[in-house]
Order: sequence, then C-alpha cells, then structure tokens
Amino acid sequence: MRGVLRRLTWGLADQAVTSMVSFIVGIVVARQLGALEFGAFSLAWVTYGVVVNISRGLATDPLAVRFSGAERPIWRKAVASSSGTAIVVGMLTGAVCAAVGVALGGRIGAAFIALGIILPGLMLQDSWRFAFFASGQGGKAFVSDLTWALALIPLLYVASREASVTRFVLAWGCAGAVAALVSGIQAGVVPRVSRARYWTTEHRDLGLRYLTENVTQSGAYQLRMYGLGAFAGVAAVGTVRGAEMLLGPFFIVLSGVGLVAVPEAARVLRRSVRHLPIFCLLLGGAQALAALAWGLLLLVALPDKWGHALLGQVWLTASALVLPATLSVAFAGFNTGAAAGLRALGVARRSLKAQLFASACYLVGGVTGGAIGGALGSSWGAASATFTAAFVWWFTLRAGIRERKQLESALPEDPVDRQEVPEMRST
Repeated sequence: MRGVLRRLTWGLADQAVTSMVSFIVGIVVARQLGALEFGAFSLAWVTYGVVVNISRGLATDPLAVRFSGAERPIWRKAVASSSGTAIVVGMLTGAVCAAVGVALGGRIGAAFIALGIILPGLMLQDSWRFAFFASGQGGKAFVSDLTWALALIPLLYVASREASVTRFVLAWGCAGAVAALVSGIQAGVVPRVSRARYWTTEHRDLGLRYLTENVTQSGAYQLRMYGLGAFAGVAAVGTVRGAEMLLGPFFIVLSGVGLVAVPEAARVLRRSVRHLPIFCLLLGGAQALAALAWGLLLLVALPDKWGHALLGQVWLTASALVLPATLSVAFAGFNTGAAAGLRALGVARRSLKAQLFASACYLVGGVTGGAIGGALGSSWGAASATFTAAFVWWFTLRAGIRERKQLESALPEDPVDRQEVPEMRST
C-alpha cells in the first residue's frame, strides 16, 4: 500500500506541475492575444498533443513496458535509444509543421512555424519524464517539469512585452528545452539519434499498436478543433479551449491517476480476475465524480469578474461551455476505468476497437455540433459522444474479462501457471 501511495503521490505531484504549466501558458496567452490569436495558439497546442502521442507510442511506451525496473546499465542503454527516437520524431514532425505554416501564412502559419522549431526539444523533455517513471524515479520527473515551469516565468515576461503568437510559442518551447537539458543531466544519459531506427524496428510489435491507439485518441481531438475552426471560425476554437482550461485542476487528478492506473489494475488482476471490474468501476467512478464536483463548483461559485480576470475576452463566450465541457470530461474519466482494465488484461485488439469507436464518435459529434451550433454545439456534441462511448468501453471490458475467465478455467490449478497469464497476454 505504501508503494502504491508513493507512486500515486509522485504521479499527482508531477501532473500538478505539468497542468500548471499548461494553465499558466493558456491564461497568459488568452489575456495577451485575445480570441483570434489564442485560437491560432490553440491549434498549435493540439498539434503538439498529437506529436507527443506519436513520440510516446514509438519511443517511451515500449520503454515503459519492457524496461520498467530493469538494471541500471540496461535502462541507460534503452533510454539512450528511446530518447533519440523522440528527438527524431520531433525533427520529422517539426519539419512538416514548418512547411504547413509556410503554406498557410498569417497568424496560424506563424504559430505552426514556431511549433516546428521547438518540437524536437519538447519531445526530448517528454521522453525523459516517462523514462524516469519507468525506472521508479518519479522525483526526477517532478524536477524536470518544475524546471520547465520556473523557466517559463522570465520567458513569458519577455514574450508579453511585444505579444505575438510566435513569441509565446517560442517561449513555451524554449522553457521545455531547458527542462530537457536538466533532465539529461539528472539521467546521466546522452540521447542516441543514430539508434532511432533500431529502436522502432526492435519494438515495432508494441510501438505500432500504441502509436495507433495514442494517435487515434489525440487525432480525434485535433481534427475536431480543425473542423470547428473551419465551420465556426478560429475564435470558436479559442472559446472551447478556454472552457477546457477552467477544468485544468481536475486534469491534474485525471492524468496523475492515469500514470499508475494500468500497473495497479495489473496487480489487482494477478490477485483475482473477479476483483478487476470492481477496481475499474471504482477508478472510473471516482474520476467522474471529481470532474462533476469541480464543474459544479465552477457553475455555482465562480463570479463573472473572476472568470474575466482569468481568461479576459475569452470568458464572455467560454462561460456558456462549462456544463457540456464538464460532462464530457466526467464521461471520459469514467471510461478510463474500463480502458485501464483492458490494458491490464492485454487484450490489445479489443481495446483498439473500443478506442477507434470512441474517437470516431467524438470526432463526428464535435464537428457536427460545431457546424450546427458553433462552439456550444461542438461542446454538447463531444459530451454526447463520450457518453455513447461509455457503453462500448464497458461492454468491451466485460467481454475481455469473460475471455480471461475462460482462459483461466482451461489452465491447470497450479498457481504458478496462473500467475504467468497476465504477462503472456500483455505481449
């Protein structure tokens, strides 16, 4: 129990700093630039989210699966390869972003050119963070993200003196590069870009699966934002992002718990498959209730003048989106309980199908709602989609547990053989 609490504490602390970085950057940019340029910044932000998930799928997710708890020399060699892979992902996607920015021009184009410059450093910083958690060094991940937050203070101040979307994107990325440098010193590892091809080839069985799941999830969010911008204007994107930022403190809990959800679900599974659905239901239900409580607090207790002080002009339109944004996050939190159970079971095909369905619903609901009712319609469409996806996630978990029970019933009664099942299924 102490080990669980320690891991959860570092996960929550680290995610608190990460969420604080996102919150501070979003608030400063929203207040300084207004809805239009904040919308351009938001498009760059969600694109960064997609690239992060590409990098994690190819670089750090295989590291976490195959090298968690490994001996130090083995871990160092693996981290050198995985961090080099993350840099390569940042370089390739950065080149694409810069080219798109040149083609688009204007404020959006400027944001994408700046994003292309900073992506390699941001991908490296993210890879260090997950490498530390894989080795049980959550404190070093916390130091990395804390460094990012502290470096942002002077850089955001400099950017705000002549505010533009380009300067703010560069300030955000330069702070991440400083954190990446500090992380490399902590790890005592030099990234090896030359081993990126070896790493992706050696772990393609895991990397391709995780890449598909990660990109499907984040890609649906990004495409929703692009579709909303196309149908309702870039300002509508900033409005949706502003409403989501108000839920930032809850995302600390959601993401922090997510860092330990799958390992803890796997431990429950090793004890008894019958306990897994109860654990997943408690996990998802607790996150859903926390999201609803925070959303209710915003609706009831947040004065307009405070909202305007936080978001500036964006608050005028974002305040109407608090309810649907809260419901969307609550349903998503509930679904993560089922997703953690499916990961623990190792039924990759089932979990991927559920993720594809959920992402398709989210994209269709968010874009269709945006075409009909702008930012508000998009928010209600996304909330309806996550509610619909809940049925698929939990039905899929039930099917996976039934399959697991059938597998166990076919095994001999030797407890040693039974303990090997989770590992056999996870690969």
